Amino acid sequence: MCKQSSQGASLLGKRGRQLIEDPLLNRGTAFSDSHRRELGLRGLLPPHVETLEMQAERAYEAYRGQATDLDKHVFLRQLQDENETLYYRLLLNHVQEMMPIVYTPIVGLACQKFSHIYRRPRGMFLSFPDRGSLDGILSNAPDEVDIIVVTDGERILGLGDQGVGGMGIPIGKLSLYSLCGGIHPRRTLPVMLDLGTDNHELLSDPQYIGWRHERIKGDQYDSFIAEFVQAVKMRYPNVLLQWEDFASADAERLLKYYRNELCTFNDDIQGTAAVTTGAILAAIAATNRSFEEQRFVILGTGSAGTGITRQLLRTMVASGMDESAARSRFYLIDRGGLLHQGRADVKPIHQPFSHALSDLQNWGCDEQQHIGLEEVVRHAKPTVMIGATGQAGVFSESVVREMALHTHVPVIFPLSNPTSRAEAKPADIIAWTKGKAIVATGSPFEAVTYQGVSHVISQCNNSYVFPAIGLAVLTVKAKRVTEGMFMAAALALRDAAPAMNSPGGPLLPPLSDIRELTRQIAVAVSQAAQVDGVAEVMSAEELERRLDENTWNPRY
Repeated sequence: MCKQSSQGASLLGKRGRQLIEDPLLNRGTAFSDSHRRELGLRGLLPPHVETLEMQAERAYEAYRGQATDLDKHVFLRQLQDENETLYYRLLLNHVQEMMPIVYTPIVGLACQKFSHIYRRPRGMFLSFPDRGSLDGILSNAPDEVDIIVVTDGERILGLGDQGVGGMGIPIGKLSLYSLCGGIHPRRTLPVMLDLGTDNHELLSDPQYIGWRHERIKGDQYDSFIAEFVQAVKMRYPNVLLQWEDFASADAERLLKYYRNELCTFNDDIQGTAAVTTGAILAAIAATNRSFEEQRFVILGTGSAGTGITRQLLRTMVASGMDESAARSRFYLIDRGGLLHQGRADVKPIHQPFSHALSDLQNWGCDEQQHIGLEEVVRHAKPTVMIGATGQAGVFSESVVREMALHTHVPVIFPLSNPTSRAEAKPADIIAWTKGKAIVATGSPFEAVTYQGVSHVISQCNNSYVFPAIGLAVLTVKAKRVTEGMFMAAALALRDAAPAMNSPGGPLLPPLSDIRELTRQIAVAVSQAAQVDGVAEVMSAEELERRLDENTWNPRY
């Protein structure tokens, strides 16, 4: 593993146009007069020599001049392809403002428009017709890669199948690895597994740049994934592989199958769960209630909802609660209603959370054994309600008001993104509960003022956790990613919450402090990796030294 030092323009032996066309080496107008003479750049650049901050000021002016958020996203992507040091300097200067443009929620629109805004290749596109040749094709990727983010584009945010447009997600995620965690961008690789698409709007679009075929399923799908994983293991045996935005039916299965073959995790399942758990723990602490007395309604049993449920259960058990008693405090709801033992369609992974019908007497079960959200809220009297459905508005006024009747401080998290898919708007939740609710969301929302009181709406942004996981893995050379590492991340995030020290404070720290926070969480994750026996054991002083060594900063 190399030190992630500031880049030197002559290190790779490039000169002239070849040098200024490499986004990781290009300094543009910041090349000094001596560099211009030595590296064949005279005449290729305007004469005035600028600093990185001067360049960032100009870039910010151009950014602010873009007409729409999508235009701003495209502008930043072009800047990334021209000068990555300047790109990350600009983002660090304006983290709070630009993260929603680089990632959620605007990245969803960018994925939908990917074929129309495509400018320059980044990362690797591995298509189903390439099967049998993935190992050779992957040799075209950079020689040294520490982190790969891969998607097959089937379930992008709450937008569904976006085909090859899903590549916007790995590109965006890896930008956050470098922005938040200081992972050198040269050591990251976004990968798109193009297995076709069932989005007929894309297939009929003459500008669609993906493989024009219905999505591959079954044994052929599994065989392609297996070939990809083996190619990764051969070329990058120590890489951290992050699975992103796979369909729920595949996400848990692939993670279970490959988690012991290489260092890997699924951010939709584990990262979302850790961030949400950290925020919920902070919310509960702010209400002066014990974790063990909480009752959870979780609407949506896909990869995110399931991951959150299991993480919360592990946290309850770790706090000393009996596992069976802890499970009874969870009420999971899918399209068929509440999960219970009278239903024949409950998946094996969810069966431990299914309630006995004998415990649901007078709950309004219809002939189809369906018990809806409002009935569950009325009878279960939840203290915490979480939405992970991708369905806007399902946390209706009647549901929220019913919840508020049974708990003094309702904790309500409409987590679906982008913004248009949120289960409820924070302003409505605050109003329906007469200002009592504590709210966090999946997408960014402005603070809500109700009867003169300002309610900060924290965003359960996975960038609080996954960059810290990556930084920790590289620092202690972890061989696997364990559940204990995500537990440590959740607890460290809770401890950093302003609400822990200030009543009414935000549940999550401001994104403007994201680099410092990432390092704090990375320390906790690194220690957990050592306890779990999957990493090198080292002193606290050595850990801090290695964190410094593995943190890249955007400077010339």
